[in-house]
Amino acid sequence: MDEKLVRKIYQIWEIAQQNTPLNQKSAVCVSTIDNSGYPQSRFVDLKEIDHAGFTFCTSYESEKGKNLAVNSKVSLTAWWDHIGYQIRVIGNALTISDQLAEKYWLTRSKEAQVATKCFNQSEVWESERSLESHFSSSLEASKHSFARPESWGGFTIAPHSIEVLKFKTNRVHTREHYLKEETSWKMRLLQP
Repeated sequence: MDEKLVRKIYQIWEIAQQNTPLNQKSAVCVSTIDNSGYPQSRFVDLKEIDHAGFTFCTSYESEKGKNLAVNSKVSLTAWWDHIGYQIRVIGNALTISDQLAEKYWLTRSKEAQVATKCFNQSEVWESERSLESHFSSSLEASKHSFARPESWGGFTIAPHSIEVLKFKTNRVHTREHYLKEETSWKMRLLQP
């Protein structure tokens, strides 16, 4: 992304995190395409916005990880109602480096690390009670942080289309659509 566009979206994201009523301040919706051609959407924790794109982390063996291994086309939607913005991104997911994955792994809480180590994300489990029991015993057995599993990392969505929608009470929303054309970004204003 060009410098101006990165700065604009990053500033909106910072404001959204500072003034949010949400517990999950950086939650965004990521949609992948499954093997049957259907979209699959879920919320993830947005880790970074920079020139490369929008970065989130996951298990490569999760449903979204498997979907992206087959089809890298992905969309991301941020809904920051409390500040009146929606951001929509369409692009391709690129696997982040091991070094970057390690950086994000170390920011995870001990509980998040234990959950990643003791469960296979998206796999079937027998009951909620045994799920909690397995987690509790795994947490008690752990005395320290865990090394990052090779199956855990992340993706950066390299965008080719971004829409920044600013809500207005009169419903005449400002919709800026940015489209990557070869090496530059072009902005066009869309009708509300």
